[in-house]
Parts: sequence; structure tokens; C-alpha cells
Amino acid sequence: MNIVIVGAGLAGVNAAEELRVQGHTGDITLIGAEPHPPYERPPLSKSLLLGAADPDSTFVHDSAWYAEHQVDLLTSTPVTDIDLDTRRVTLADRQLPYDRLLLSTGAQPRHLPIADRSGADVVYLRTLDDALALNARLAGHVLIIGAGWIGLEVASAARQAGATVTVVENAPQPLATVLGPLVAPIFADLHREHGVDLRLDSSLAAIDHTAGRTSVRLSDGHELVPDLILVSIGAEPDDQLAAKAGLGTDHGILVDADLRASDPHVYAAGDVANHDHPLLGRIRVEHWDTSIHHGRHAARSMLGHDQPYARQPYFFSDQYDLGMEYVGHVGPDGYDDVVVRGDLHQRVFTTFWLRGTTVLAAMHVNDWDAIEAIRHIVAAPTVDATALRDASVPLDSLVGEARGRE
Repeated sequence: MNIVIVGAGLAGVNAAEELRVQGHTGDITLIGAEPHPPYERPPLSKSLLLGAADPDSTFVHDSAWYAEHQVDLLTSTPVTDIDLDTRRVTLADRQLPYDRLLLSTGAQPRHLPIADRSGADVVYLRTLDDALALNARLAGHVLIIGAGWIGLEVASAARQAGATVTVVENAPQPLATVLGPLVAPIFADLHREHGVDLRLDSSLAAIDHTAGRTSVRLSDGHELVPDLILVSIGAEPDDQLAAKAGLGTDHGILVDADLRASDPHVYAAGDVANHDHPLLGRIRVEHWDTSIHHGRHAARSMLGHDQPYARQPYFFSDQYDLGMEYVGHVGPDGYDDVVVRGDLHQRVFTTFWLRGTTVLAAMHVNDWDAIEAIRHIVAAPTVDATALRDASVPLDSLVGEARGRE
């Protein structure tokens, strides 16, 4: 069986690796539009941006691995078309047949037109080359639009590099939609303590770039003169190729619980996959852990394994001396209770978001021993909320029958 993987990111390379682990002996072609072999993305806004890691350390495998495992890696190779009827993908110079096709094309930064058309020095952070270019420019006054995870991680790196940093966010708190009004202020205080000018409930009103000088006016009336503007307002799934081919798309490639697309020979994984999760419903997750495990699961599905992907989303962040890990997904119906254990102000705590007696999501901050218990509690059908509130009750004792783990 000939398998073609379009998208040489974490999902794609993990699919290729898992195919060989599972004993697949057929052809595997891994196609990437970027010039680099597959690499890890978390360092781009963390250790690489801080200068604590070199680019080679981000690569998933060295170049010899692909030859040793008979994976034909094509870099700097955009795919322009997919023919579902003849099962072929079109490259610039040829067509490749496939028996199974995995689309792991990822996502692209959401653009801000007022910034793009201003003529000012505006950058986005998505690729390895973006991170290397930004690392060399973390000086002067850096204006960051968007106080999400990437924006705040870049703010942390820029402050540690000695830059003046302003972060503009139109919500009342950073990370407000993820963390809610109780926990989000912890991150606002953290950045302000480190000298970040955090402008909340605000947005760009006007940008003037004249004679090499950029001036910005915010909706709150504040004016500033940045040397560099980083826009970090989220990402959009790169699903145009799939839509052009006639696959079902809706803010991502629509896949079933097994990660199979609307064509039975096509699968999708990673940031681009809008997955029918058996526990969480339709969900598209833009995190490192999901890309890895999506890729592996899609590989097994392409080989005929029949098991839904039910792993809970997971991500982590490092900002200054704060590290956190988050498991689960609150979903559109929201939560009705929040339980916090530990000390919010000392920034050593765990937080649980509940609906009824079910823990939808949980997070620890600087409490590294808690993560395994947290994973199991989020995976449990129900939890004793009274015991969860009682800090004298060890988290390990609350671990129930796991659900949703691969």
C-alpha cells in the first residue's frame, strides 16, 4: 500500500514513524512546503526564541532517519491539487499516486488587515524561519497584538532579552476565554511584574508609518511608537487544498472519530483536522500533543485499525518562572464551577473546571507532581467535588476509572 502524507509537520512525521512501527512495508512519501525537515514547534516561542536552543535541536529526526526508514521526504515542495477519483496528488513537476492519503497541512496565522496594509514592520510567528528572524530582533520597543499563549510567550522572551514590550488585547484579561475570570488575572499580574505594558480591553485604532517611523494609536487613546509589531491573534486551518479537491471542510477538514475524511481513502491529522471526538464532539486542536498523537492514530487507522481517537487535549506553556500544563476541553457549553487548590498569588496551584460532577479540564501551575493525577481526574466519568475542594485529600485518591485515554 502506497501512502502519501501532505504536510511535513509533527502530525505528518509521527504518522510516517508509526506506519513503520506498525510494520507497514509499502512506500511512504512525506511532502512539506517548507525547506526544513519536520521540526518541533513549541521551541519557536520558547527556548529557540530565548536563544537557549539551536535550530538543529528542534528537528524531530536527523536527515539519516528518513533514508534508514525508507521515508521519501520532499521539502520545499508544495502540493497544488488532489484528484480523489484517480487518487493522485499534483506537485510542481509531477503527479504521485496514493492508496491512502494523509493531510496534515497545519494552520496559518490569522492576519490583521489594519497592520498588514500599514507599511509598518509587521511580523507573524509560525515557522522556524519566523522564529529565527524574530530572535534577532527582540530589541527596542516590541508591540504584540494578542494576549494568547503565543503572544504571552513572545512577551516573556522579549522582556528577558531586554526589549520594551507592550501587549494589546481586546478582552478584559489575557487568556480570558481559556482560563476564565478567576485564573486569567494571574497571568496579567505576572507580565506586569516583569515590566510588560499590558493594555486590556483595547485594540488597534490606527497605524501610521511615515519616513521609517511607525506610530500607533489604540482604541483606549494610548499612543506609542514601536520598532516592531508582532500580530498573534490565532490561526486558521490550512484546508484550502482539501476544499479544492471536494473534501468536506468547515473550519478545518471534517474527519470522523477515526480521523477519516469524507473520502474513505483520505485522512487528516493535526491542526487542520476538525475531528468528531467521541467525548468532546466536533473539535479542532492546535497543540503539539494532539499533532503527535493524531499522526500516530491516523497511521493506525490507515492500516485498518478500528478505534476512535479519544485522547484529551493537552498543552503546556513557559513564561518567565511560570510553567503550566493543561488537560481537557471546556467546550461551548462552558463550566459551572471552578475549584482551585494551592496558592494563586504564589503561583503554585491546580485548577479544575467542572460541569456538575464532571471535570472538563484541569491545569497546574508550577506543581509538576500533579500532572498525572490531573490527567486521570479529567479522564474520570465523575469526581467527588467536595473531596476535590478539600486540599487535605490527595489528588491521587480522587483518580477514578479513566475515560478517553489511548
